[in-house]
Amino acid sequence: METIKLTIDNRTAEVAPGTNLVEAAASVGIKIPTLCYLNLHELGCKNDPGVCRICVVEVEGRKNLAPACKTVCTEGMVVRTHTPRVINARQTILELILSDHPNECLTCSKNGYCSLQTMAKDLGIREAKYKGETTKPMMDLSPSVVRNMEKCILCRRCETVCNQVQTVGALSVVGRGFTSVLCTAFNDPILTTNCVNCGQCVAVCPTSALSENSNIREVMQALADPGKTVVVQTAPAVRVALGQDFGLEGRSVTGKMTTALRRLGFDYVFDTDFAADLTIMEEGTELLQRLNKYLAGDRTVKIPLMTSCCPGWVSFMEKHFPELGENLSTAKSPQQMFGAIAKNYLAPKLGIDRRNFIVVSVMPCVAKKSEAARPEFGKDGDPDVNISITTRELAHMIRFANMNFDELEESDFDRPLGESTGAGVIFGTTGGVIEAAVRTAYEIQTKKTLPKLDFTELRGLAGIRSATIDFDGVPVKIGIAHGLGNARRLVEEIRAGRSPYHAIEIMACPGGCINGGGQPYHRGNEELLKRRAEALYAEDAAKPLRKSHENPDIQALYEEFLGEPCGPLSHELLHTRYYDRKPVVEPKK
Repeated sequence: METIKLTIDNRTAEVAPGTNLVEAAASVGIKIPTLCYLNLHELGCKNDPGVCRICVVEVEGRKNLAPACKTVCTEGMVVRTHTPRVINARQTILELILSDHPNECLTCSKNGYCSLQTMAKDLGIREAKYKGETTKPMMDLSPSVVRNMEKCILCRRCETVCNQVQTVGALSVVGRGFTSVLCTAFNDPILTTNCVNCGQCVAVCPTSALSENSNIREVMQALADPGKTVVVQTAPAVRVALGQDFGLEGRSVTGKMTTALRRLGFDYVFDTDFAADLTIMEEGTELLQRLNKYLAGDRTVKIPLMTSCCPGWVSFMEKHFPELGENLSTAKSPQQMFGAIAKNYLAPKLGIDRRNFIVVSVMPCVAKKSEAARPEFGKDGDPDVNISITTRELAHMIRFANMNFDELEESDFDRPLGESTGAGVIFGTTGGVIEAAVRTAYEIQTKKTLPKLDFTELRGLAGIRSATIDFDGVPVKIGIAHGLGNARRLVEEIRAGRSPYHAIEIMACPGGCINGGGQPYHRGNEELLKRRAEALYAEDAAKPLRKSHENPDIQALYEEFLGEPCGPLSHELLHTRYYDRKPVVEPKK
């Protein structure tokens, strides 16, 4: 393979043609500071608009400073990345950026996680030298996302992710020069646009121009109310990401997390993995019902069946492909199934009125906030899930309580809604939902024990994957996609009548929930995502039970309360319907 040799700060770099200077410098251990540039390896794209100019370097033979993110390496190039001229230019550029940025770091939601703040520290900026006109404040929020354009530095990272990776097209920069602004179509409130609340824009934003709509205050108020019984559920992907903020990056911290939640004051600590097992019972049964009818010749059955666990994906379907809503499984997500069981089964069992039984969920996802707010997910105005917070918000609460997280003892979840199998654990990564479904659907359909439990052909981080699973002579074709851009390709095949699949798993976030919009910030660290996935699979492998239908608490729930999967009561409590939510575009007059 042809390579290019160049010298960067007296070090020899050898790179592939087309490599830019930021990447070339990183290959020899030299970090060039960036704000707008973001190389999303796992997504197969880059954000390199070259607008911030923080990454300028000296290139021998070139009079002006070169933006490293836009400068492609050439043979024999000599580059200097930290000369006095370069440092002075970076400081001046940053001072100009800060002149149009609110000075409220102490109260900012991204204090300590802000790339602009870190850059100012690294470059020794201690005063704002320039004064002038500033961007006018413009706030906008949905239940999931807060958009504060006063803090936007026009890096366009969110635009790249929203348009190129997710293909949602909710955000774009309009205007020229100082009047440029990142906004929605016609500057409509984000709640009324085609935004699906996936939160990937929040994950890559270097400031707090985009952040989650925090619900920490509501949780603290509920915990302080003696008249409320407050229970919490934690999603599978939270346990392999929470540790990142406490020096335990990429490790499962299930036991410590459970202890921390009890110390925060929650009355009961449950595992959403239990509801993931319940989801498999309902969604797997629905798949078999549809598949058996289809294979018997009934072409009125909507095949392929698409998973419905991810609220960002469900919103994408409702807003972009509402005509294919019948292909979605009617099963609620694990978050909402847990809420329904907690309010309608556990609360009465404990003798507590559902309105005094507060269900809090800890999710890797900001779209879960919008999902919990959907009016159909409740009874008489009382939501099944009262409050949903992100992994980041839980980390903040643990810090508020001044806990030494690394030294916490480990403890188990409460019963009866805390027992789970390995199948529930792997819901947190792409491919995990359909693998869990196959483990149960195979044995229910064939009445035989699986010859193997690990379906490695369903695993990995490729954007679109497929496999054929032999159900004792019946080939079941499965498709998997993560990231909404990849999902769009599979959905367009369905719309065109060309889909070869019987079942499709979709997760809105690239990598699945391990890379959810509410996880600790990592901004493109593919190795970290792999470690998170590996930690989930390791926890699955260590479980004594690894099939959802073998969970004794799930079996007891059906015997005592629900009856049977997809039966009348489970349909009432655990299933839903979908709506055409495509925004009506009406240009403002």
